[in-house]
Amino acid sequence: MAGKQFPSLAHARRASSRCLLAVGALLLLSAVYFLLLAPSPPRPVPGPLSNPSAATTSFVASLDRFLDSPPRPTASPAAPADLDAAIRTQEEARLYGDPGGAWPAPLRVYVYEMPRKFTYDLLSLFRDSYRQTDNLTSNGSPVHRLIEQHSIDYWLWADLIAPESQRLLKNVIRVQRQEEADIFYVPFFTTISYFLLEKQECKALYREALKWVTDQPAWKRSEGRDHIIPVHHPWSFKSVRRFVKKAVWLLPDMDSTGNWYKPGQVYLEKDVILPYVPNVDLCDSKCVSETQSKRSTLLFFRGRLKRNAGGKIRSSLVTELKNVEDIVIEEGTAGVEGKVAAQNGMRKSLFCLNPAGDTPSSARLFDAIVSGCIPVIVSDELELPFEGILDYRKIALFVSSNDAVQPGWLVKYLRGIDTKIVKEMQSNLVKYSRHFIYSSPAQPLGPEDLTWRMIAGKLVNIKLHIQRSHRVVRESRSLCTCECRVGNITRLL
Repeated sequence: MAGKQFPSLAHARRASSRCLLAVGALLLLSAVYFLLLAPSPPRPVPGPLSNPSAATTSFVASLDRFLDSPPRPTASPAAPADLDAAIRTQEEARLYGDPGGAWPAPLRVYVYEMPRKFTYDLLSLFRDSYRQTDNLTSNGSPVHRLIEQHSIDYWLWADLIAPESQRLLKNVIRVQRQEEADIFYVPFFTTISYFLLEKQECKALYREALKWVTDQPAWKRSEGRDHIIPVHHPWSFKSVRRFVKKAVWLLPDMDSTGNWYKPGQVYLEKDVILPYVPNVDLCDSKCVSETQSKRSTLLFFRGRLKRNAGGKIRSSLVTELKNVEDIVIEEGTAGVEGKVAAQNGMRKSLFCLNPAGDTPSSARLFDAIVSGCIPVIVSDELELPFEGILDYRKIALFVSSNDAVQPGWLVKYLRGIDTKIVKEMQSNLVKYSRHFIYSSPAQPLGPEDLTWRMIAGKLVNIKLHIQRSHRVVRESRSLCTCECRVGNITRLL
């Protein structure tokens, strides 16, 4: 029996081996089939802007992706019947819960779920008409490019409502309960509505938005002091601003001329200055290094040569600087051709002239920064973004208007700057440029991040004024309100 069993066992083993090979081949084919047909795994979350290609910095491209796959709305509970008491309970729990805890804690933002007419419908209107329109403003600037320059309301909102797993910012979090919030964000696209709606339709929408916001319990509790309203274009929301002047406004400037904001409506204690979205592409460290030897122009300016109000100095500067060797002064407006000309000019220049426009600020400043061109700022009343965090003296030269128009003064001053200082400032521009590039997802130390850091720094003062307004008996004494503040003028203290 034993002798007969061995051949049988050998045959069985060979048969078993063939079976295992067949099973293995079948499993291999199944694996290949699965890999070919299975959906691709989710892409990893992009890293910081040290690798700019990992994030979307184009407004149109980011908006396309956002509208094609909008974040799912989250159901937030209604505000408690006594919102003030609920907020005080939350704040006392934090105050006494862990006295040795980290401070400051992440800023907690409640994002209003406004009707679509104030949010998605306006974004869709912009996208649908972006490539079909060639509307120009009175000064020749493309309307849609102006909307992009002032699209900070989109970048902040899109980041706040993104799924937490896709967000990179850790110093600001979105909360779903109003009593847990430090700040309330109003996601109304005031700039898009101003430019793309008929005048009366826009004003009507402004009034609707005003009523919707001011009817909210949180607004009534604080009179809007802890609410964020993006009014980044100087004309946006203008017809109803007087009703929301206690809220925190996100602005491009303070405008000391008084043409755009009434005295007392805006001031640094309350509001936040945000940079324009640059019109030119980022010139990174490699780009700056490659263009170093090609920067043969001493000073460059391209833009409208005549402006109103504080921008009148441009005419004086043009008269002073025209026909000077190594200086380029060009008339130009925004647009595709203007962008190319401005970008090429800035990347060939050591210094870029930044005079005041109709307001003290100009998008040109941020174009210069991301181009590696040292800004020469001739704007006596300019307020700068994030100046509580950033030291602009490391990347820009500040020249008084009186000095700049003196015959020969500015050219002599620029030619006398040591080469070592120029290289150091160029290096700082590469380092600082990340603070002015809006992106999706929002990057640590990007403009969205610094916006919330600036607001967090105002938080204690905001709460102080809210609490004070609750305990002071009305009419019992004189209170300093917005109306009694000085005009929007920076003074040395």
